[in-house]
Amino acid sequence: MSGPTASVAPTAPRSDRGGENAHRALRVLKAVINTGVGESGEPLSKAEKVLQMVTHQKPVATRARTTNRDFGIRKGQAIGAKVTLRGEAAVEFLGRAFDARDKQLDSDSIDRNGNFSFGVADYTDFAGMKYDPTIGIHGMDVAVEIGRAGYRVRDRRVRPRPLPRRLRSSGDETREFLRQKFGVTIVE
Repeated sequence: MSGPTASVAPTAPRSDRGGENAHRALRVLKAVINTGVGESGEPLSKAEKVLQMVTHQKPVATRARTTNRDFGIRKGQAIGAKVTLRGEAAVEFLGRAFDARDKQLDSDSIDRNGNFSFGVADYTDFAGMKYDPTIGIHGMDVAVEIGRAGYRVRDRRVRPRPLPRRLRSSGDETREFLRQKFGVTIVE
């Protein structure tokens, strides 16, 4: 066999090729902003207006799962509102939400899977928001899911599988991600 041979250059070690694996990087999968009012009607419409002002998206109503006669709540009654943000919208909102909280997060807010949640006491804590006496004071809860590329294995319709451990994030990895991406101080 006297044909031309293709020369194959050896591949450089990972450290010489630019560092970390891009698919191992953590990212914000989604942020759910929720406000509970406890009743429908005018208070619920005010809470929905606050969520729309803060997130720039239309909220959906959350409904009661059970009847509670002590609070006057029926099953299926709209008692709150929520907005789900993904991608760049979620990252942009989290930057503003951490600014409203002085870039601090309690260490107990991060669970063992790396997800975290926190509350914002009043919508006027956000930059550019002014108090409106017709709306009143409304706070909100923010729940954030952190993950890596490939998390879709868990959510897909065809052949869903449990999320492999290598795709999950730990609390320590999330703490480091929040320090680097948002400049958040973790309060111990």
